[in-house]
Amino acid sequence: MTVGKFCQRLHNSRYGRNDRKWFPKWIRRYAANLQLRAGCLPISVDSVIEFSKSLKNAGTPAWQRLQAVRSVEAYRDLVLETDSPSLVPIKQALSRLAAHDAELGTAVGSSPGISDERHLIGIIDPGEPSVIQELRVRHKALETERAYVGWVFRFIRHCGSEELRHFGEPEIKSFLTDLAVGGDVTAGTQNQAKCALLFLYQTVFARELAFLDVTRASKPERLPVVLSQNEISELAPEFSGLRRLMFLTMYGAGLRHRECRRLRVKDVCFDDGHLVIRSAKGDVDRITVLPDRCRNGLIEQIEQVRRLHKRDLEEGFGKVYLPNALSRKYRNEDREFGWQWVFPAGRLAKDPRTGELRRHHVSEDYFGDDGVKATCWRLRRVRISRRVRG
Repeated sequence: MTVGKFCQRLHNSRYGRNDRKWFPKWIRRYAANLQLRAGCLPISVDSVIEFSKSLKNAGTPAWQRLQAVRSVEAYRDLVLETDSPSLVPIKQALSRLAAHDAELGTAVGSSPGISDERHLIGIIDPGEPSVIQELRVRHKALETERAYVGWVFRFIRHCGSEELRHFGEPEIKSFLTDLAVGGDVTAGTQNQAKCALLFLYQTVFARELAFLDVTRASKPERLPVVLSQNEISELAPEFSGLRRLMFLTMYGAGLRHRECRRLRVKDVCFDDGHLVIRSAKGDVDRITVLPDRCRNGLIEQIEQVRRLHKRDLEEGFGKVYLPNALSRKYRNEDREFGWQWVFPAGRLAKDPRTGELRRHHVSEDYFGDDGVKATCWRLRRVRISRRVRG
């Protein structure tokens, strides 16, 4: 059942210590549920749902079932080396159940399994190395924090010690060089690891580093993939409703997917005809055009957000995440309509850092529609065939 291969690849991955400990155990239970003892494990949506049901029948709480499904997803990625089938809907459902169970536990004055629920609500694990705890409290973006923590864990394994203050330039140089030579990583991956260690030493340890002369990962020349107007016309019909509005906004305003998802009501300026993009790549702000084709759609969408926000307030919610601790500086500002997301999620969810229940923006998997993927692949094949004929 290739559990050994899975454990080996899991150890070299960016998964945290808790995941590396529990994922192999869940995979063995998944294999037992399938009654398989050898060979690669088949993964399908139905088999994962049946696995989750069997765990539920055995009394396993939702947060542990979520961890079990994540382990199957990790096996799919690391051993089967594929991104299909998508287990996102199952994980989302279990996340909501876990959040609901936690709310019930708080309501009745108990906290079953709260120490094991840390990976769901972002509470710092006192069992983690102190250097990791220091890194987490620096209020970096959640994605950045996860990436930096993963690299620091790998650096700890490289050094063989959690006392990283005793190490410096030689160890960092050795680690980054090993990534390029032995790990065969891309230039971007090596640079991310370097940024994580520079942040750790210069910001957390308040220690300046000398010049790091490391072997650089190769950076191949890549031409950007730009769709023609005809290809955009073929792709557009695959989107409908809110997805179509987001697609047209991204295309017309030149937004990244993440920038579109994080657009707030106050940053859509209809009078001036522009959008304000906050904390874009490189943590910089910029202004871009508001496409005329999206104007009416955005007006209608913001009115729907207004009604949704009013309902959330009436039900005792309505808070939204504010950057840079603004919620502590300006009380109740996180309830103001202007800070709400233009493209909010359909359900309330727990904040991954604080555990507070509130409405987030749509997820990064929102465009993961099979029809859209099929169209993109068809466009890619057509483009390749044109090059061959040309």
